[in-house]
Amino acid sequence: MNRIQHIRQQIMDDPENIDFTNKGWLPIFQADTNAKILIIGQAPGIKTQEKGESFRDLSGEKLRDWMGIDETVFYDSGFIAVLPLDFYFPGKAKTGDLPPRKTFAAKWHPLLIESMPNIELTLLIGTYAQKEYLKKSAKRNLTETVLSYQDYLPQYFPLVHPSPLNFRWFNKNPQFEADVVPVLKNKVQRILSHK
Repeated sequence: MNRIQHIRQQIMDDPENIDFTNKGWLPIFQADTNAKILIIGQAPGIKTQEKGESFRDLSGEKLRDWMGIDETVFYDSGFIAVLPLDFYFPGKAKTGDLPPRKTFAAKWHPLLIESMPNIELTLLIGTYAQKEYLKKSAKRNLTETVLSYQDYLPQYFPLVHPSPLNFRWFNKNPQFEADVVPVLKNKVQRILSHK
């Protein structure tokens, strides 16, 4: 059992996650010692939890398009890691899903990131991920943070969630796909071309 597999087992055995394990749910994350790009998201939705893979949906198609990569590179190359802020579907709220558990990322992310020494760029998708990782350097809101992406390079690249439900945001902020996405695509291609 390698280190990442060992951490996965520890997560499943953790008393805080035992209810999920007893349901037969596996922790949803993607990690590899060869990973070069890390994607931090929020928490899996119920469909993702059932599928067992992050971004195997329309959001994932858009994200891969922004990155300029296909499914094979995303899932099979070992170069792309995905760590949601919680590895389990947190449940339903009155509107949408419950937020990720507050202590989960602080407990498990450092162990997994330490196991991936080749990470060159971390994509922070959505407000939860940006607040967790950028702390006080995040701007007043998601739009300002995303459009100020250069402030966080070379380590972090903040992004809006690629969900089709965000179509109003995309329509209001056309400069994102016109100006920001090409920079992201270029950075991803440069990192992945250095094998």
